[in-house]
Amino acid sequence: MRILKKILKWVGVLVLVSVVGLGLLAAHTWYFKPININWFFGRAMLQFALESPEMLSSIRILEPLGIDGHNAHLDDDSIEAGDRMFAQMVDARATLVKYDDEDLSEQNLLSKRVMLGLLDQLVAAEKFRFHNFPVNQLFGVQNGFPTFMEATHQVDDVQDAEYYVSRLSEVGRKFDQVLDGLRHREELGILPPQFVVTKVIAEMEAFVDTPAEEGILMTALMEKMEEAELPEAEQERIALEARAEIENTVYPAYQRLIDYFVYLDDHVSENNGAWSLPDGDELYEQAIKLFTTTDYSAEYIHNFGLEEVARIEGEILAILEAEGWDVSGGFTEAIEEMAERPEFYYSDSAEGRDQILADYKAIIEEVNGQLDPYFNLQPVAEVDVRRIPEFKEKTSPGAYYDRPAFDGSRPGVFYANLYDIKATPKYGMRTLAYHEAIPGHHFQIALMQEQEDLPFFRRMVPAVAYSEGWGLYAERLAWEMGLQEDPYDNIGRLQAELMRAVRLVVDTGIHYKRWTREEAIEYMKANTGMAESDVVAEIERYFVLPGQALAYKIGMTKILELREMAREELGDDFDIREFHDVILRDGGLPLTILEEIVVDWIAEKQA
Repeated sequence: MRILKKILKWVGVLVLVSVVGLGLLAAHTWYFKPININWFFGRAMLQFALESPEMLSSIRILEPLGIDGHNAHLDDDSIEAGDRMFAQMVDARATLVKYDDEDLSEQNLLSKRVMLGLLDQLVAAEKFRFHNFPVNQLFGVQNGFPTFMEATHQVDDVQDAEYYVSRLSEVGRKFDQVLDGLRHREELGILPPQFVVTKVIAEMEAFVDTPAEEGILMTALMEKMEEAELPEAEQERIALEARAEIENTVYPAYQRLIDYFVYLDDHVSENNGAWSLPDGDELYEQAIKLFTTTDYSAEYIHNFGLEEVARIEGEILAILEAEGWDVSGGFTEAIEEMAERPEFYYSDSAEGRDQILADYKAIIEEVNGQLDPYFNLQPVAEVDVRRIPEFKEKTSPGAYYDRPAFDGSRPGVFYANLYDIKATPKYGMRTLAYHEAIPGHHFQIALMQEQEDLPFFRRMVPAVAYSEGWGLYAERLAWEMGLQEDPYDNIGRLQAELMRAVRLVVDTGIHYKRWTREEAIEYMKANTGMAESDVVAEIERYFVLPGQALAYKIGMTKILELREMAREELGDDFDIREFHDVILRDGGLPLTILEEIVVDWIAEKQA
């Protein structure tokens, strides 16, 4: 019975009827409109997941059922696979609208609205499916593949290790598919900025110049096999096979990408935003809708960002003045002086970097013990802190988060960038840990995954403005919880919010107002006090992912607005724990729907 319940919770009745052999019902459910909308949700999610063995390895919903063959394969990145994906989305939407609203429960109607909104956005985005850069300095396939193998591919037995080698053998096919897509983009006039070309060439050349036995693909495999305590003879056999695949398949695949980008280097010379691409203005409008789940215009967002930058800088200057600093020269001068104080930094050494990771873990442990007065719902999954792999940290952002496996076999991970020691001031560490781990991304995403009453797609796919908005809200909440009493820690919090406000200005500046890369870097550097290495990485990130940077501040602002509305309406009946239940229990929602749910909760409390 426990296995049957897990199947029902994870992939719906569709898999259950297949397992117990109800062939006709299973076939009808798979190929036609399922009788129950929850069966449809399960089918839709499963159909998309089955197209991505890498996603299946990440979420691990099939391994507990003894299904693990997908762990031997990499995704199909061909243009034809993209065609199939968009056709699936069109078919899914056509089926979804056949379910009458009046026949659905309140929760199922909410699920229908969420999925319909997501499908509408994705179907509309088909026009711009090639308006991206699959090989880029941040999350391109050339650095994403090694990271995936190191962080996601699990090795618990000999077969898992053989699957690892099998995946290495598929790199040539996958990279050639990416290369076909890059050439197609070139035909469409979609070329990356110059800095992307320059940086990915350097990154890939460094990767293939590393002897196979010293590279991350080999060292990660050896560590995984050793930790799994595989027989030494098997470790030696698999290591020889892996090294052969790296040298004969992986490195040549990288070299083909290098050769193409060396060719491309002669055909690009500028760093322009989305406006420079075919139909670029329309592309950016769609990106704003996708990442903010609002109808805000680029002009409105730009001006809102300018207002918030001025407000937050004023608050920081007030704190510095109260601490005895001379702020007569204005924000830029004061924050740069603060950034130069050596007492705010760790030693630029292996020991200093180890201490940073240890202190991050201590910060998370501290906040984890103080959640009860603010949260009824809390996740079970744990979170770890790790350094961003060194081979890619130079061009990576300051931090990022990877979700835990659904089967509990892998924790959530907060990855910290330790490349430039000046990018990790001590007064900014608490805020970063709260954002990426607890009560931020890990807390929200792990909790979302654990809401077993929700359809699986709602446990998997959060709206970006909601998820990133929650991360930024979590920074503020930790301060309200009394965890940043040191005035410099509070400056760190305000600097983090300031950076998100600056993002509103520079993202719209780049893609709407046609700022240059240098103009955007100069504005962010003058208005954040961030290390120059972080500023450059941030600005270059916005070039390759238009609109995503808008999600943080827009989402946080909406959550705070809803909280204040609830506090004003409910007065003494307002309970912060109940409010957080309402915000978190339904998974990641578009901001418009989230507002409706909070309004309904307020009305129920007042009834």
